Amino acid sequence: MSIIIFLFGIVLGSFLNVCIYRIPLNQSIAYPPSHCTKCGKSIKWYDNIPLLSYIFLKGKCRYCKDKISIKYPMIEFLTGILFVLLYKTYGINLYFIKYCIFVCLLLVIAFIDLNSEEVYTSVTITGIILGIIIIFLQKKLLYNQIFDYIIGLLISASFIALIVYTTKGMGEGDVEIAALSGVFLGWKLAILMIMLSFIIGAAISLFLIMFKIKNRKDTIPFGPFIALSSIICILYGNNIINWYVNTFLI
Repeated sequence: MSIIIFLFGIVLGSFLNVCIYRIPLNQSIAYPPSHCTKCGKSIKWYDNIPLLSYIFLKGKCRYCKDKISIKYPMIEFLTGILFVLLYKTYGINLYFIKYCIFVCLLLVIAFIDLNSEEVYTSVTITGIILGIIIIFLQKKLLYNQIFDYIIGLLISASFIALIVYTTKGMGEGDVEIAALSGVFLGWKLAILMIMLSFIIGAAISLFLIMFKIKNRKDTIPFGPFIALSSIICILYGNNIINWYVNTFLI
């Protein structure tokens, strides 16, 4: 089953690559079909097989021989691995479907933010709407409390908004990403997500400055830190919370 889940993940990862490339260009993610961005030639189905086509074509366009970015197979592989981890954690159920959707949204947001330092409302608001629909499904099918997730949205968005509008050290788009994460995670995991995002963000930023990849005046997008922290919370958040409570509060 894990192999099937992985294959499903890399296929979706291929679609995420389309979203990551086209959304910042304000292009349709459905049309035209996949094509080389250099020569414009349509990509045949046998040259568009996730992971394998990149290997067989040696990372180059069949027609113009322009290099294909390693990011494309990396995102496909990452999506497949994350889907397998979600399957191992939750099995096949509503939570699995929910978090697969969430992970896809996070990957699109994070990589667009890394590439352009932009956050697109078309993605975040769509994600928040999907999250709200899902929590009503959870209420109906699993009897979960809706308010846990609404509070998660409010806590996440409010905390990041406070930082954005008082320090100007982050972008307004980070508020949207935090709201999206909060509605998918619920309030407990949302609090953990916020803590982890600042810890991870500080550690990575310090690393980049120490090795002179960035300097103190450079902007570093915060969206990928929220995305990474959210994924950690999905997979290991409850274990982290239980460890903290058992270690420090009992």
